[in-house]
Amino acid sequence: MEINIFQVDAFTNTPFGGNPAGVVTNSKGLKDDDMQRIANEMNLSETVFIRQLEDCYFMVRYFTPLCEVDLCGHATIAGIFTLAKKGYIKAIEKGTKKARIETRLGPLTVDIAFSNYEPQYIVMEQDTPRAIGKVDEIQELADAMGIKVEDIGIDGTSAVPEIVSTGLPDIIMPVRNEAVLKSISVDNQELTALSNRLGVTGVHAFALDKDLEDEAVARNFAPAVGIPEEAATGTSNGALIYYLKSNNILKGERLLVRQGQYMNRPSQIACFISRGDAGFKVKVGGSAAIVLEGIMKF
Repeated sequence: MEINIFQVDAFTNTPFGGNPAGVVTNSKGLKDDDMQRIANEMNLSETVFIRQLEDCYFMVRYFTPLCEVDLCGHATIAGIFTLAKKGYIKAIEKGTKKARIETRLGPLTVDIAFSNYEPQYIVMEQDTPRAIGKVDEIQELADAMGIKVEDIGIDGTSAVPEIVSTGLPDIIMPVRNEAVLKSISVDNQELTALSNRLGVTGVHAFALDKDLEDEAVARNFAPAVGIPEEAATGTSNGALIYYLKSNNILKGERLLVRQGQYMNRPSQIACFISRGDAGFKVKVGGSAAIVLEGIMKF
């Protein structure tokens, strides 16, 4: 069997930045075991498997090297960008085109911004944000992250770590400043055990920019699903903007998150939040760059 496969850096517009994802543009005929073996062979944090139903309607599934997950932001950005770049989605000269993806969480919409018939920017809807609960195991969390309890929090607020989901549940953990964020040294065994006990994917640690209220820097750790650290995380940053908005820390409706710089893969994730009659709606967006393209035979 042969498949077209790509490696795509998401949340960046240049190769070797952002977060790499595997993209299989036509997964028809692949069995679950095939997808898992391919994701393991790619050995990236996630590989997305796409089956096209119509021009702008797709079935998608996401696999880490260890298991299938319900949703992945950076793999969605990478996948939709690739579909638009390679002609699976018909290009327009200028403006925005909408696509719909069917995930294990249900249907989500994705906006594709075009210029001169080329995709420039992808913005994806997240699952309805949910605050699952505060984390009581603060000492255990601090130990797993290699920091002190007093390093956790936001100065001038009562913010504490909380479990939040916009598709995948994560511990959203504020730290006092970027120096603390940089100093994090995770005990993967301890964090895996804590993550499994709390039913979360991992920890999304962040510090606010002391000069800009709508910018933050973040790091993401999910060893429980085979990801020691991730350079750009769509669902977790979607959860982050909801955390900041629901705790009255973010005044506006946009947040720019820098991630991956300590991995030498700088990323920028644009986050958007709005509130309607049905509650909050969260979107995340960024660009992408295709770095590898080929055929996998198995």
